[in-house]
Amino acid sequence: MIIVIDQAERKKELEIPEGINLSLMEFLKAADYDIEASCGGIALCATCHIAVLEKEEQIPEPKEIELSMLDVLPHSETNSRLACQIRLNDIPDGMVIRIIGN
Repeated sequence: MIIVIDQAERKKELEIPEGINLSLMEFLKAADYDIEASCGGIALCATCHIAVLEKEEQIPEPKEIELSMLDVLPHSETNSRLACQIRLNDIPDGMVIRIIGN
């Protein structure tokens, strides 16, 4: 289960299906969240920008390509990530994210 806070500050709990090899960005788009994802998930547009509010230390560290993109974002925070670079299989139960997006 993941807790998602959208751009309008609405909070919702979502069950993560097991055995599905999707990125968090793909999962959020499928759940009808407003995520543009114009680069298709290759860490080049940052339109899937999120903040990990809880359990950030339990997901894999960002790779260099993600860090480079986050570095140039005007609203990047220390807990910022790109949802396209986080795999569903790596998300701990109860992780809380806030969608920042475009």
